Amino acid sequence: MREYLKLYIGGRWIDPAEPRITEIVNPATEEVCGKVAFGSAADVDKAVAAARGAFPAWSATTREERLDLLQSILDQYQKRSADLGAALTEEMGAPASLANGFQVGLGAGHLSTAIDILKDFAFEEQRGATLVVKEPIGVCGLITPWNWPMNQIAVKVFPALATGCTMVLKPSERTPFVGQVFTEILDAAGVPAGVFNLVQGDGLGVGVPLSRHPDVDMVSFTGSTRAGVEIARNAATTVKRVTQELGGKGPNIILDDDAFAENVAKGVGNMMGNSGQTCSAPARMLVPRARMDEAASAAKEAAARITVGDPNTDVVIGPVVAKDQYDRIQALIAKGVEEGATLTAGGPGRPNGLDKGYYVKPTVFTDVTNDMVIAREEIFGPVLVVIGYDDLDHAVEIANDTVFGLSSNVAGTDLEAARAVARRIRAGWVVINDAFDFHAPFGGYKQSGNGREWGEGGFHEYVETKGVLGFAPDAAS
Repeated sequence: MREYLKLYIGGRWIDPAEPRITEIVNPATEEVCGKVAFGSAADVDKAVAAARGAFPAWSATTREERLDLLQSILDQYQKRSADLGAALTEEMGAPASLANGFQVGLGAGHLSTAIDILKDFAFEEQRGATLVVKEPIGVCGLITPWNWPMNQIAVKVFPALATGCTMVLKPSERTPFVGQVFTEILDAAGVPAGVFNLVQGDGLGVGVPLSRHPDVDMVSFTGSTRAGVEIARNAATTVKRVTQELGGKGPNIILDDDAFAENVAKGVGNMMGNSGQTCSAPARMLVPRARMDEAASAAKEAAARITVGDPNTDVVIGPVVAKDQYDRIQALIAKGVEEGATLTAGGPGRPNGLDKGYYVKPTVFTDVTNDMVIAREEIFGPVLVVIGYDDLDHAVEIANDTVFGLSSNVAGTDLEAARAVARRIRAGWVVINDAFDFHAPFGGYKQSGNGREWGEGGFHEYVETKGVLGFAPDAAS
């Protein structure tokens, strides 16, 4: 049983202003696995004041000083990677192989990337007589989700530190353990007091006062589109910068070629990973209508190979994060059946032999049309919908026919055709043949958000741009 009963404010672990202990449930066992102290508006005030007080000194540090700190954090991160993985498995049900692999690995990858970028990031650039300066924006409120908690903490905290900002982190109330271990890592690495602060809590108790706070200069939020709208409303009264990475319903266009069945199978695997709880998941597979039966066969075989069970064993996916998430997924599976889509794999209820835990069958619907609810709404579970297209123009039309625009995929052996399709998709992240790049800017069009994370694009979100005119008057000629 874990107990995390203090907040991290001003470089110290302190008691919250008022006792508010919340129990955390392990989604694999449905049993309480920890107790966490949640903060309140009073704690947000303390944390923001600490960050505001630390900002003048931290923002004036040199590039070399920040690089030294980030390297120290990387050293401590590597020492505690197993602890981070264990926390992920316990609180969100990620299989140990995923938790200790890609989940924790993403955090280390983003930290190493931030170090590389900081070495050469242009904080000043002279353009004629004018000096263009990139200065840290100030105090940042960072609100992160539960589905890839280490990834989302990393893409906010490390660019903020690298650019000279101070911050208050509110991890998801569903996954507080990772935030706690991460804070211990930063404390051990020697982050100066007040530069980084942790206030655990829920959206109403901590997220709202943090996003409204007049001394917070920026809010970076990752989560649902619904919550993102509320964050923006709360921040609007103080005209602070808001960056958001929100929902998605990404298309995966499978080209008509000899690798078709293989790419369908890969698409199923990519969708089901992390129990489908990924905003960038390729949730709508688009296939040539004439090959729908072949797609259904390949998808059914691929789904059958996805093992589900105890995340501490050798399985591909574990449970979804909580009962309300499980119930919502089950309701949407039932809706797909009601709408007349063909249930090709999986379906309602838990997999055989799993009577406890929030486990969902890897589910595939074929013969789906893009106007069905299961094709429009983000299910956030291991549920794939397969939609037929007539030609590539039709595929692009379907791909773009969504309120979302976060991530999209194109798979095929004809690279020129894949490139042409990728250019036409209205999304912030388009992946050709499962490519991956820590330096690629990540973020959404439309209701998938605004702003960019990952790589140098993430750095720019944490700086203000100042033009100093007449800085070098001789250069004007």
